[in-house]
This record gives sequence, C-alpha cells and structure tokens, in this order.
Amino acid sequence: MKPAILIHGPTASGKTALSISVARKYDGEIVNADSMQVYDRLKVISARPSEEEMEGVPHHLFGHVPVYTRFSTGQWLEQARTVIEDIQKRDKTAVVVGGTGLYLLALTEGLSDIPPVPEETRHEVLDIAKAEGVRGLKIRLQVVDPEAAARIDDNDRQRLTRAYEVWLATGRSLTSFQTHKTNQVLNPDEWLGVALTPPRAKLYARIDRRFEGMLMEGAMEEARQLQALGIDPDLPAMKAHGMPWLTAFIRGEIDSATAAENAKRDTRRYAKRQFTWIGRQFPFWPRIPSGETKTRMRVISALYREVDR
Repeated sequence: MKPAILIHGPTASGKTALSISVARKYDGEIVNADSMQVYDRLKVISARPSEEEMEGVPHHLFGHVPVYTRFSTGQWLEQARTVIEDIQKRDKTAVVVGGTGLYLLALTEGLSDIPPVPEETRHEVLDIAKAEGVRGLKIRLQVVDPEAAARIDDNDRQRLTRAYEVWLATGRSLTSFQTHKTNQVLNPDEWLGVALTPPRAKLYARIDRRFEGMLMEGAMEEARQLQALGIDPDLPAMKAHGMPWLTAFIRGEIDSATAAENAKRDTRRYAKRQFTWIGRQFPFWPRIPSGETKTRMRVISALYREVDR
C-alpha cells in the first residue's frame, strides 16, 4: 500500500499547486481537508480549485456539502476514511491537502468521542458571545476548562465557542474528551506529512492579492446568492473568510473598500493562527518554509522515498 501524503499550511501558501504536482508524480488522487471547500456554493470565496487547476487529477470531498448544513469533523473523517481506502485499494496515492489542521489531526491521531451539541445550547452560547464578546467567552472557559482556555487564542471565537458549548452541553471539559481519541484512519507508518510555512510578509501580501482576485472572479456575487437564500448567519459557510464583511456591504452597513480591507485583515489573522496551530499540533512535521513548487517537490520526494521503503 502506498503511503498517503498530507500537505498542510496556512491559507494562500500554495497547497493546491503543490498537491496537484505531487498527485501527478505519484499517480495520486486529491482528498480535500479544508472545512470551507466542502461547501457547494463557496467555490470562489473558499478558493476551491478550478477544473483548469485540477489538470485532470481526480479530486474528492470538494463542494459536496449544502451550505445550509453544519458539517462536522467527525463527518469529514468518516468520508475521508472511505475515500482514502478506495484510493489505496486501487494502488494509487492519497494526497490529502488543506488548511484545517483539526481534520489532519483527526486523520492521524483519531477523534475525540464528543456527543452532539443540541441546537439550543449552540444558540445559548452564541447569545453569550454576542453579549460578552470573545473576552467574556475566554473568561468563562478559564473557569470550566483552563487547559483549553490556555491553548486557544484570545481572538479565536470559533474554538472558544466550541469549547464552552461542549462543557455546557455535557458537563465535561473539551480537554477531558480530547485525552481519549478513537477512529484513527492512518497509522504512523502509513503516511508522511509536510507543513508549508512561507515567510509571513510574503504570505500576507499574497492573501491581499488573492482576495482582490476573488472579487474580480465573482466573490461578491457568491455572497449575494447566499444572502438571498436567507441562510442562518451562524452556520459555518456564512463565516468563510470575507463572507461576513461582504454580506455587511450587501446590506448597506459598510462601503466596499471597508469590506475588502476588513476581509483581508481577518484572513491574515487567520493565517497567523494557522502558523501557531502548526507549531503546537504538528511539531514533528517537516517544514517547507519557502520555494516554488519544484523546490517543494524535491523535499516531498526525499521524504516519500524514506516512508516507502
């Protein structure tokens, strides 16, 4: 069985181009590990690869989830398991690529068996977040789950919300669940993983340029379509990078320049958090700090030869 190749990195770090080159070299098929690229109406805003970019390489788990649903890590893990097993049965290489570190962590280490959180609990925590802000959530979490509070960035609203709603729904801390993981898909000798960590100044400039390109390619129209559907703004798809600001512009609350600048800023901040996540959760993954696709391919080729012995 060929080892799977996992490619992680912050947004706009060049994962798509590298994954396609890797798949072409190792007779592979690409499996999405990005929590926004799974949604069906987020083609532009999530930077989902186009047919032209795919270069004929089979892609899996892209754009298959309705935007009006809440897609969990557990659901992704089970779907990824099925897809990866099928790819490997056909003696091909599974190339798993994406910026959602939790997906890759679940794939290689398993997933905590956390019961589903009731919708009423989600709404209760959202009300708390609106009233008290992320600072209020952080303070509450420090009382019930100090370990999670210490791990989670002060501005990471999504993870703070998740940790607090788990405690509220179950009476147990998120940390207590995370110490017992199950459903591991890939054993340590069945994969290799690399993290792309380009210079931050260059990455941030690329994020800005890419968002400008998204606007020209139809990001605003995508936002208009989602707004017209009346989708709950608390659903994950409506929190895609830039989406809250674009919809605020559509509602007439801010001007287009402010929407664009705020979207870029938030995406840069997200990339910063991704760097932190890589450092904390993937300390032993080889880093590829810079270089074009050819340079990065040489690093992966050397690692692949070691794993495939």
